Amino acid sequence: MEFTLTNVDATVARLVVNVVEADYAAQVEKTLKNFRQKANVPGFRPGMVPMGLIKKQYGTAVKAEEINKILQQKIFEYIKENKVDMLGEPLPNEAQQGALDFVNGKDFTFEFEIALAPKFDATLSKEDKLKYYRIQPTDEMIDGQVQSYAQRCGEYKQVESYENGDMLKGHIVEVAEGGVDVRDAVLMPSYMKNDEQKALFNGVKVDDVVTFNPSVAYNGSEAEIASLLKIEKSEVAAKTGDFTLTITEITRFVPSEINQNVFDAAFGKDAVKSEEEFRAKISQQFEARFEVESDYKLLMDVRSYLMNRIGKMEYNEALLRRIMELNRTEKEEPVKDEEFQKSLTELSWHLIKEQLAKKFDIKINDEDVLNVAKAATSEQFAQYGMANIPEDLLENYAKEMLKQDRTRDALVNRAVDVKLIAGIKEAITMDEEKISVEEFNKKVSEND
Repeated sequence: MEFTLTNVDATVARLVVNVVEADYAAQVEKTLKNFRQKANVPGFRPGMVPMGLIKKQYGTAVKAEEINKILQQKIFEYIKENKVDMLGEPLPNEAQQGALDFVNGKDFTFEFEIALAPKFDATLSKEDKLKYYRIQPTDEMIDGQVQSYAQRCGEYKQVESYENGDMLKGHIVEVAEGGVDVRDAVLMPSYMKNDEQKALFNGVKVDDVVTFNPSVAYNGSEAEIASLLKIEKSEVAAKTGDFTLTITEITRFVPSEINQNVFDAAFGKDAVKSEEEFRAKISQQFEARFEVESDYKLLMDVRSYLMNRIGKMEYNEALLRRIMELNRTEKEEPVKDEEFQKSLTELSWHLIKEQLAKKFDIKINDEDVLNVAKAATSEQFAQYGMANIPEDLLENYAKEMLKQDRTRDALVNRAVDVKLIAGIKEAITMDEEKISVEEFNKKVSEND
């Protein structure tokens, strides 16, 4: 098999491949023999069909298929060995190549067009100075997280008088004679839908008797009324009158005081010893979480910085458009100009990232991807205030995430970005600036 690669210009190359019979004959013969073994032809036992009949029926199709297989494999090897910086895949140039006679032909010439990647230099050094924003949590954010930890360490306590959110337990009796009688009923007035009914319970105490109307209080909700009165849903429609509740217990959930138990529950035993240290640790937690956003902002700023410095990259747009159209499904609409130009911009950034990754000698392995998955899992837990998650639990959650192909692909890309950002930080001079969340979000929106 003979290859000839010619650069038409800086954006496209022509690849001519000459295939002779010796390149494919042995594989065609092998495939036809396999066909003979499996062929089911009336009048012949399996495996005994004459080879001449097999060749007559299947020869041309097998020859075309095997030539195509060998051609694709050898082109891939040629591209790789010769380090052709190609975009997409080679496209047949059928106009130049002409029709191929697989019935009578023995030697064939195939011609392809190859979209070439543009030449550019994405270099970063200490002379390149970019802003790096360190986002600072507000006192309100820290206060909120402190209270969240205190809530998780809280407990239920018996109290004497009712406040909004408390749970009441008592004896419910229907005012109508011979009506419903429910002992040890439990309700939370704060869940009632009618404000006037809800207000009937303000400030009530143990042993007080409150007259209320469940039908009005719960806006006729069958499920809620049936559950409260311990009756069937079908009976609810008849219970539109008043009921009395004799209160026997009032239970309140009380957040914990900010003490060592809360510190230990949040960050592990004795990791924090005072409220000052506790708040500082929470602040660090926020800053670590925000660093992901700061890193992404830096990456986007590097994108703008390098793309402006490199300038518009040159592509063979007609050839790239053909490649995009071939990769679309039949249901998808043709590529629109706006979409195509956006794709070229994303392609330019992709090529810049690839070049930076080579310069930084970035390599990704399974452990890198797992670490990124664990970090994403840890972040999800952190959003619920769960900071001290056991390592084995994190790893199990992360491994489950990696079982999903789409999620795994996203995490692989994220792993590349993590190492790329680390390389960028090392390469450039960062002008660090502390900034509030509001100011940071404003700067991000200005770039969108």
